[in-house]
This record gives sequence, C-alpha cells and structure tokens, in this order.
Amino acid sequence: MEKPDAPSCAKNREPILGVLRDHFADCRAVLEIGSGTGQHAIFFAGQLPHLTWQTSDCPENLPGIAVWLVDAALANTPAPLVFNVLETWPERRVDAVFSANTLHIMPWPAVERLFARLPEILSEQAKLVIYGPFNYGGAFTSTSNAAFDAWLKEKAAHQGIRDFEAVDALAGQAGLRLLEDRAMPSNNRCLVWQRTGA
Repeated sequence: MEKPDAPSCAKNREPILGVLRDHFADCRAVLEIGSGTGQHAIFFAGQLPHLTWQTSDCPENLPGIAVWLVDAALANTPAPLVFNVLETWPERRVDAVFSANTLHIMPWPAVERLFARLPEILSEQAKLVIYGPFNYGGAFTSTSNAAFDAWLKEKAAHQGIRDFEAVDALAGQAGLRLLEDRAMPSNNRCLVWQRTGA
C-alpha cells in the first residue's frame, strides 16, 4: 500500500522535536497514543535514538503506520499496537507518553478516560506531552481556531477544541503536574506534564 501522508506532520515536527529534546532527554520508553500515519513516530525516533518509540492507534490505521515503520527500518520502533483508550490498555509501564492532534477528535468521555487510566501505565516521574489546539478561559485563541472548531463539529458533533483548564484539571486528578505550556506554530500548543507520585 502507499504510505499515508499528513502534510501537517512535516510542518509541526521540528517545533515538537524541540519540546521532546527538552523533556524526553532522560526517558527511555515512549507510548504514542493515536499515531495516525506514523510520520511523527519515524521522525522523532530517528532524531531521538535513545527512545524506544511505541506507536499505537485504531486497527484501521495500523497498516499505514507499519508501511512507514518498515520503510524507515529504525531499530527503536517496534510494531504498532492496537489501542483504543475506551477499550483494553497495554500492560506495560512507560516513562513517556506522547499524543498529537487527538484530544479534539476524541469524544470528551474518551479524553476523561485517557487521563483517568494514565497512572496505570506511567512510571514514577513519567512525562506526558500533548500537542494540539486549546482554548483558554473558554475562548478561542484565534479566528482560525474558531473556524477549525466549527469544521470539526460539522464533521462530528463530539469533536471540538478542548479547554486547557478542563484538560489540566483531568491531568491534576491523575497525579500530573504541568511543567510547560509552549506556544507552537499555527495557534497550537505543546503541553507537558509530569507524574508526581508512584
């Protein structure tokens, strides 16, 4: 099959890499939730060879991810996992979790479930990095984000840009402390949390 292509990956991968270099320097095992095409995975795994980068997504996306992984032939990218946050979670511990452009696609109950179950897989002091658009104080940060939110809701009513405060509250309930909220291109953010307890 042809490799799936998400043009946004090429545009945002360098700024995200800067965040990962800062916060994943001492990490070893990363679980990427919602790997999409797999393009982020091979780029980050190639640039950060000290990490084992575990991709995961819904079954229909795994063949496309596998094509990218096989073509890149990196030693630190195992085969992708089938993973739906509302279903069975992998039985493993990781010291880093990464997810890009997923929270505004998932139904809100799935976002709640994601954070509620993270403590089951995060080791002590593990890091969580989430990339995507967020609202602050209940307001859009740009007209383009407002238009994007409207487009998302036209596609599916359960989709939409999430409020940073609501997401950070879920993280706090899961024992995660916000370390950084970094501005990204195209009115996106990179949010970094760390687990504070065992």
